[in-house]
Amino acid sequence: MAEITVPDTQKRYTTDQVLDVREDFEVREDMIPGAIHIPMGQLGSRLGDLDKDRPIIVVCRSGNRSAAVADALNQAGYTADTMTGGMTAWQRAGLPTR
Repeated sequence: MAEITVPDTQKRYTTDQVLDVREDFEVREDMIPGAIHIPMGQLGSRLGDLDKDRPIIVVCRSGNRSAAVADALNQAGYTADTMTGGMTAWQRAGLPTR
């Protein structure tokens, strides 16, 4: 699993899959536009929601959960990176949310 920066994510988020693994209550306020929301605990039963042929950028609040999920996805045959700093860093950079 690679850690990518917020600027790298900004360049890739419209072409790669962005997977937000935060809980429902965490995403009510904001998400990266176009992100797929699958809470970490539901990932195993919802892998079919992800395209195995497109890279995935995994996002959480601060980067801890997303690192674990990216590792698991890579082991399952996906290509996944985690965004350093999570949504906290994305918001701090003033980038768009929905």
